[in-house]
Amino acid sequence: QVQLVESGGGLVQPGGSLRLSCAASGSIFRIDAMSWYRQAPGKQRDLVASIISGGGTNYADSVKGRFTISRDNTKNTVYLQMNSLKPEDTAVYYCHCNVAQTRWGVTYGYWGQGTQVTVSS
Repeated sequence: QVQLVESGGGLVQPGGSLRLSCAASGSIFRIDAMSWYRQAPGKQRDLVASIISGGGTNYADSVKGRFTISRDNTKNTVYLQMNSLKPEDTAVYYCHCNVAQTRWGVTYGYWGQGTQVTVSS
């Protein structure tokens, strides 16, 4: 019913930039929080940044000042602008959205397919 399609990953050099996008589609009444997580091989999936419907944001300490999360509610899309990238940012990045499909329904969490970000010289 709801799918999240991510794009924008790739290979960049340290200090470079990437912009990730995640577009939600399907039966969507309302999207509350939208978030980006990342997972490196052998490590758990950790929260990178989140944004609520009103625009408030939260960032992991490791990316503060370098990453910016934003959303376009008219397009049901969340973005992650990543600047000053470091090798330790290398991971698969996953989009996550809390979606209410009906007015009276509860919200459920949905995951994107993941997009690889590799930072290497």
